[in-house]
Amino acid sequence: MVDATTAGTPITGTYAIEVDGLGIRFRRNRRGRRSFKDLLAGRARRTKPGEFWPLRDVSFTVRPGESIGVVGRNGQGKSTLLKLVTGVLLPDEGRVDVHGGVAPLIEITGGFVGDLSVRDNVRLTAGLHGMNREQIAARFDSIIEFAEIADFIATPYKHLSNGMKVRLAFSVVSQLDEPILLVDEVLAVGDKAFRDKCYRRIDELLAEGRTLFFVSHNERDLRRFCTRGLYLDRGRLKMDGPIADVLDRYNRDIKPTQV
Repeated sequence: MVDATTAGTPITGTYAIEVDGLGIRFRRNRRGRRSFKDLLAGRARRTKPGEFWPLRDVSFTVRPGESIGVVGRNGQGKSTLLKLVTGVLLPDEGRVDVHGGVAPLIEITGGFVGDLSVRDNVRLTAGLHGMNREQIAARFDSIIEFAEIADFIATPYKHLSNGMKVRLAFSVVSQLDEPILLVDEVLAVGDKAFRDKCYRRIDELLAEGRTLFFVSHNERDLRRFCTRGLYLDRGRLKMDGPIADVLDRYNRDIKPTQV
């Protein structure tokens, strides 16, 4: 549950994120893929044939200003957890309470319209993320400058390269005032120069006291940005502690398989 009344303002309560007994059940269709209806439907607690729980019985709290790194092998529930925090998915068990607005750097190119120009897409997506007209006008030039696409303002979004699309999306979301920043592997894309630029921007946001919830397989990034780690294994929270200790435990666990 996102508290919309505090979106865009500093968090003054005890917790930025509260997760208690969280679980979500997916079901597979006949082709073995999950349908959208399957993601949201059903509240049964027992696992039935064809069902699985990407997350179950997960509990933790995040204080304002904390930098949390989420680690685990592929398919262990990391991205699903972020989608539950943002409200994109609804839990089948437990609860997740988010106190303050969220700037989601996950699947960041979603919401852009291919036939609209870059200019119109900036206005559209920034508006969808909660910026008003005055804020969009005041930050438009900064968004375009950061994305390095000033020569393509009138170009339809669908004609941009993948790298340009990512730069534009990151630029829009990183301009939001929301106190909680969710990042899911977005720094794994783009060239080194732009990644360095993203790093500096995240450093600036953290210096402002933002709360960071960061999913990555890049150990260097996790150690750079995060002080605390959550280790997910088979949909369960296996360890919660200082990021260095969590990464050491994770590395010991995966050493035999190097997955």
